[in-house]
Amino acid sequence: MRKIIHWFRNDLRLHDNEALCDAILLGDEVIPVYVFDERIFQSKTKFGFPKTNIHRCRFIIECIQELQENLGEIGLNLIIRIGKAEDILFDIANEHKTSWIFCNRERTDEEVKVQDALEEKLWTIGQEIRYYRGKMLYHTSDLPYPITHCPDVFSTFRKETEKFVVIRKPLDQPSLLKGHRPIKVFGDQVPTLEDFGWKSTQTTIPKYLRGGERKALENLRYYLWDTDLISNYFKTRNGLLGRDFSSKFSSYLSQGCISPKKIYAEVKRYEQERGENKSTYWIVFELLWRDFFRFMAKKHENKIFQLGGTSQKENVSNLYDEALFLSWANGETGTPFIDANMIELNKTGFMSNRGRQNVASFLVNDLKLDWRLGAEYFESLLIDFDPCSNYGNWNYIAGVGSDPRENRYFNIKIQANKYDPEGSFVKHWIPALKKVPKKCIHTLDQLSIEELKMYNIELGVNYPSSLISSTKWN
Repeated sequence: MRKIIHWFRNDLRLHDNEALCDAILLGDEVIPVYVFDERIFQSKTKFGFPKTNIHRCRFIIECIQELQENLGEIGLNLIIRIGKAEDILFDIANEHKTSWIFCNRERTDEEVKVQDALEEKLWTIGQEIRYYRGKMLYHTSDLPYPITHCPDVFSTFRKETEKFVVIRKPLDQPSLLKGHRPIKVFGDQVPTLEDFGWKSTQTTIPKYLRGGERKALENLRYYLWDTDLISNYFKTRNGLLGRDFSSKFSSYLSQGCISPKKIYAEVKRYEQERGENKSTYWIVFELLWRDFFRFMAKKHENKIFQLGGTSQKENVSNLYDEALFLSWANGETGTPFIDANMIELNKTGFMSNRGRQNVASFLVNDLKLDWRLGAEYFESLLIDFDPCSNYGNWNYIAGVGSDPRENRYFNIKIQANKYDPEGSFVKHWIPALKKVPKKCIHTLDQLSIEELKMYNIELGVNYPSSLISSTKWN
């Protein structure tokens, strides 16, 4: 019998999963496995942040719960383990005398080391890994150039690909396997937050950010077909507060609960049935950015994590000031727009794209801190963390990527007044400021002591004094 292990990594879905479909097609028996790798769930980053903080840990647990149920519906039982992936998978392969391990290839350093270590162990028993690509819109083999020649500027990359490369159709979800029955009782228990040292009471996540493939597909249907929100995406995408200003696809894409090709296919179907405009295209545009960052990570490898970035720029600040950093991380800078975004991140694991650009610029350009501090903090907290996109975006803000613009500095006052003109976002996350009128909510530090008292504000007591004077942005 040909027994095949399907190793689920960041592809936690049944639809458009080429590795899983091939395993079912070629194997007499398929053994699906997911490993909560202890180095990801129970270790720290270089700067000492939890590698996977509570919000993403909870999200992934929910993804695995749904994956287990969905696999059961086609007659497969998911094996779930905690430990080192290469050791656990080798033991399962050796015990079951499997022929191959099928999985989606990862491209960044930590994941590659695990792949390589597993391959070496498998060779000792005459087995091997078969790799697939499941996270991208484009297949590498379809590109008009080798990865080493991939353009370093996004606009050039986009022009050289989208008009000439056909995006493949997503694969259907496998149906009930021949000779199998749906599994109603699962043998392996999905870990809880407590298994990783967290308490469920410590996380408050909106219902629309719950993990899993079904949730991802429901969200896709909601954003396109139920509400037509996609038709206004270009106008709303810089919003800050609420469910509907953006698609919320990124968290599901990061864990592979939904395929980018599935989103693309649905957008194209929407355009055919209900009309296309700049907004519908802009969803595809964002998917292209994801691919671009992944190609940059493959091309430049570990440079995306280094101080000089992909450009290997010199004279980049490596300042580590613990007090300054903690003020930024805890949302205590005294700049309300920055603080509100950081508080949202800390409480939910989510931050809008507009917010991310502003807090990153503040850390790099105003506080003059090492950009890698911010990147690692995002890595720890974000539900939708993806190493290529996260570090690619931080490279841009820090000016160490391949951005044709020399300076990505954000004027925080202009940004706050433009994207939170009523102060609604700030007041939502910082209730102490709820009495402050909108005309001065973003320049709080310029008010007199008497004016602050009128609004029940005492700087340094119930709201921090400013690290950076707002007059800098006048």
